[in-house]
Amino acid sequence: MLNDKSVLVTGGTGSFGKAFVRTVLARYPDIRRLVIYSRDELKQFEMAQVFPRSDYPALRYFLGDVRDEARLRRALEGIDVVVHAAALKQVPAAEYNPFECIKTNVLGAQNLIEACLDSKVERVVALSTDKAAAPINLYGATKLCSDKLFVAANNIKGARDIRFSVVRYGNVMGSRGSVIPFFMAKKGDGVLPITDPRMTRFNISLQDGVEMVLWSIENAIGGEVLVPKIPSYRIGDVATAIAPEAEQKVIGIRPGEKIHEEMITASDSFNTVDMGEYYAILPVSAEYSIEDYCRQHGGEPVEPGFAYSSGSNPDFLDVEQIRALIDEHVVGQTID
Repeated sequence: MLNDKSVLVTGGTGSFGKAFVRTVLARYPDIRRLVIYSRDELKQFEMAQVFPRSDYPALRYFLGDVRDEARLRRALEGIDVVVHAAALKQVPAAEYNPFECIKTNVLGAQNLIEACLDSKVERVVALSTDKAAAPINLYGATKLCSDKLFVAANNIKGARDIRFSVVRYGNVMGSRGSVIPFFMAKKGDGVLPITDPRMTRFNISLQDGVEMVLWSIENAIGGEVLVPKIPSYRIGDVATAIAPEAEQKVIGIRPGEKIHEEMITASDSFNTVDMGEYYAILPVSAEYSIEDYCRQHGGEPVEPGFAYSSGSNPDFLDVEQIRALIDEHVVGQTID
């Protein structure tokens, strides 16, 4: 799929970017070029120690910000596939610095869309978040706006051979700034701060996120928001899995947080298709009906009123399952 192709990853030095690069280099030895586009030269330097150009001649490290459309255009020369992972994603920081989040997550998304439309890019996959469904915080609102921009970009592609799609998934196990590394760092204190014992979240491994993006590059027809079927966990069970002897101190939810996250709302159900491993939320303005989509690409429409929430998810991880997944997926860390 990606052999003899040139691929650019925005936010390529983040947790997803590194996992994506590792997988692509192993799976597609004949990839023509793999460009890491990000704004932090130190992270690029550190990543280059793990993936040096001498061992991986297809790799390029390109300094730039998605806020800079001219730089994006330069980086996209000769690129066939774009994976958009760059974002400001810390909820409290976004609440305190709202327009900075908008500049990166919304204006940066539109900059990328415009630059892709003016280049020879064929596929664009943008990463989203469960917080974009019925958002109550600014980060979620910016990602919902970004999703809408990428979906609508298919309306203005004209005769260009380009497809824009979105993948939306929940908390990535072990990613920077997420709860599992935070709890693991705190377990030696004997007290773990719990926002609310009722709180639940979706859970996905970095590798499963990578596989979903690769699936979307190959299979998305443009305009879908793809959602994986993944398990949920209770925040208290995560704390117990990591530090069973530690006290769990309830501190209350932070500004902009939900008790349960959603990935598909009841309002989305009328445009949602069950694809088996994934759900596909189709654009309301699609040129084809949901029946046409199912007939041509497989799947079945979900029931009207269907919603996909971490709190009502039929698939919940127990403490031992969480412990095993952390041992497997949180690199360099083990639970005693």
